[in-house]
Amino acid sequence: MIKKNDEYIVKIVDNGYQGEGIAKIDGMTIFIDNVLKGEKVKVKILKVLKNQCYAKAIEVIEKSANRNEPDCLVYGKCGGCNLRHINYKETLNLKKSIVENSLNKMGIDNIEVKKCIGMEKPYNYRNKLQYPVGIYKDEPVMGVFAKRSHNIISNKYCNIQNPLTQLIAKDVFKFIVENNIPLYNEANGTGEIRHIYLRIGIKTNEVMLVLVTNKSKITKEQELVEFITNKYKEIKTVVKNINTESTNVILGQENEILYGNGYITDYLLGNKFKISPMSFYQVNPIQTEKLYTIAIKMAELTGKEIIFDLYCGIGTIGICALKYSKYLYGIETVPQAIEDAIENSKINNINNAKFIVGNVEEELPKLIQNNSIKPDVVFIDPPRKGCDNTAIETLLKINPKKIVYISCNPATLARDLVKLQEKYKIKEVQPVDMFPFTSHVECVVAMILKEHL
Repeated sequence: MIKKNDEYIVKIVDNGYQGEGIAKIDGMTIFIDNVLKGEKVKVKILKVLKNQCYAKAIEVIEKSANRNEPDCLVYGKCGGCNLRHINYKETLNLKKSIVENSLNKMGIDNIEVKKCIGMEKPYNYRNKLQYPVGIYKDEPVMGVFAKRSHNIISNKYCNIQNPLTQLIAKDVFKFIVENNIPLYNEANGTGEIRHIYLRIGIKTNEVMLVLVTNKSKITKEQELVEFITNKYKEIKTVVKNINTESTNVILGQENEILYGNGYITDYLLGNKFKISPMSFYQVNPIQTEKLYTIAIKMAELTGKEIIFDLYCGIGTIGICALKYSKYLYGIETVPQAIEDAIENSKINNINNAKFIVGNVEEELPKLIQNNSIKPDVVFIDPPRKGCDNTAIETLLKINPKKIVYISCNPATLARDLVKLQEKYKIKEVQPVDMFPFTSHVECVVAMILKEHL
């Protein structure tokens, strides 16, 4: 019988959904982080459940040819990247397998999943930096949360973050510490600064600094703003975001502009976009252009189509697709995002689009029933939880000719595709690596109404 703290030598027979290694001991499934399929590993059992166990690798006895030495000082401790021990090209194969396995588990096993599209240079790709700050072991600290905890690990340099935003974050933190501005204490809810949050327009080099605070007023607020904006001319705006809730959610609902106009701009596929603190904007702009190009190509637009963009955010996918179609309707639940989407339409001289604020499951039926509008093509880009049942049921009633589903979660994607297969045939499944060296994988799926085949 397997017990906690037991040690075994095992063969890794597969890698799982999060990139973890899978082994078997007496028929029991064992999950082990940071090991690869084919490796022989000495492990220590950490947790024993009824049908599975969790273990840690003590020693890799036989290494895979695909193993890399991690190039990060906090790898294994940080809760971010979890695949830095794997050759990058092999991570793309792993992500293809993750998508395949998710589809197969739901009975979708007759569709070819294409090779995952990776990056030429999978480094420094993030346009958004979110560093928690606080006290750890009696010392002020800024960095990343440790894996499965809220302990903050200091990290001098992150290989996936933008170099400029990292420099700015370090100088902001240095000013905070030197000027004794109280750091947030999660245990008792005291302190002033919770997070240092930065966004950068990769093509414009415009930077937004957001100070996430636990108070409506922070110590030496104006001095901090003057210091950092004088040092970095790339900073176009500084925003104070007030979050007094005891929550894992980084941003609160209240923003106060301390400098500039409260937003930055960037370009995607030749279109200019306004980005505010609350806006959803893909964090890897290089791969986003690949993703959107694939999605638009899958839609096979002729210029005559009415398109819907569900979960539209600030309107990026719809606006990029609009030059190939007739009219666009976008729906998004975040009011600030819809404000930005409307503004983005004006910035790009678009007058054939309408953006609606509200839950997709509520606004989609109303749009169709009250206005007698039927889409030809629907783009769907939901959050990780996938589509709401009502939204899927509505799509199955109105029968758009094509659906292009963009997903950041293969499990919920597979669940939703099973429902949509009632009337739609899956034509193409294309994974895209939006988050190199993590187990996350984005996917674009083209579906066509069966009666149009």
